[in-house]
Amino acid sequence: MTASRADAMGRGSMSVSQPDSPIFARHPERNSITIDGDANEKEGGRSESSSATLLEMDMDDGPRKQDYLDVEKQAGDGSRPRDKVKSSRARLTIWMTLNTVATVAIVFTNKAIFDDPSFRQSQVAFATFHLFITALTLYILSLPRISLFVPTPMRLRPMLPLATTMCLNVIFQNLSLTYSSITFYQIARILFTPMVALINYLFYQKSIPRNAAYTLLPMCLGVFIISYYEPKSTHHPEAEQTSMLSVFLALTSVFIGSIYTVWIASYQRKYEMNGFQLLFNQAPIGGVMLMVLIPWTDKLPSVRTAPVDKWVMILFSGGLAALINLSQFFIIAGAGAVSSTVVGHVKTCAIVALGWIISRRPVTDRSAFGVILAITSIVIYTIIMMRQTKTTS
Repeated sequence: MTASRADAMGRGSMSVSQPDSPIFARHPERNSITIDGDANEKEGGRSESSSATLLEMDMDDGPRKQDYLDVEKQAGDGSRPRDKVKSSRARLTIWMTLNTVATVAIVFTNKAIFDDPSFRQSQVAFATFHLFITALTLYILSLPRISLFVPTPMRLRPMLPLATTMCLNVIFQNLSLTYSSITFYQIARILFTPMVALINYLFYQKSIPRNAAYTLLPMCLGVFIISYYEPKSTHHPEAEQTSMLSVFLALTSVFIGSIYTVWIASYQRKYEMNGFQLLFNQAPIGGVMLMVLIPWTDKLPSVRTAPVDKWVMILFSGGLAALINLSQFFIIAGAGAVSSTVVGHVKTCAIVALGWIISRRPVTDRSAFGVILAITSIVIYTIIMMRQTKTTS
């Protein structure tokens, strides 16, 4: 659960007022940011990848200044020597690799933490920790010596609805991961795509190409097949089981996350802020809100009795969250939406495959068909949407 996803830079500060009906906003392109790992989908066809990183959910097609590195453009206009372009591509590949590895690692790390009964009842505290890690990371990135983005302060009142939705999104993502198998947790997040499409169609009269709409049915069918057969899976006594509670938590997480994504698009357009700037305002507010709830909602483990390796994992998870935040910036800056979408699909496939292997289920498990159907549908949907975007542009 890390928080990661930021768009291009915006400058200056501004006064703000209450946003206009954010739910009617056009849905932005998503990729995966992590407060827990995970996330996010844009009209261009990006799928929600494993851990829903908040920065990735905060990315959209809002205002951006061309002071980011554009490798392809620089290679084409000859503005930089060819060896420097190759060096830039090499660095971009490194950041993509780090982002993928960190995102996959944080899902399995957080799952291992929540599998311990002493930490399972500390959901709010864990989310608070990651929000403050996110806030600290963004503060460091905004320092003058680094200056990856310029903070844009906002008043508290207009930020409260978005921060509250963000907190609910993070909590239910963690709960879904806690009470589900990793495979089901990741596959269920594919439902972000049809859910956001439905919200946009009903409330914003925003439609998608007919061919893309056709892929939503098998996408949902694939998730339904997994939801039906996962609770019945008994191939191995140690295989993780998915209950009806898991399905409920996953669907609730998708619903809240979809609304949060649509609101992000509205806030970014209304206040002309990028993902880093918006999350810079959200994270500390959300952290304080959740911290107040900890005494009433959590049963914190004893420092003395809790396994030492779990505390190490928590620190490791926080470090992964920071790495995802940082690497996501360079991926979006250097590669753009298309490459980020591909990275998101790679992360999804990696998490699903590793989760399946770890659970020790055979390939002949009946839910395997649902996994293949859901992933194939989201890939086809992405291709159709990217072609549509290219055609219209």
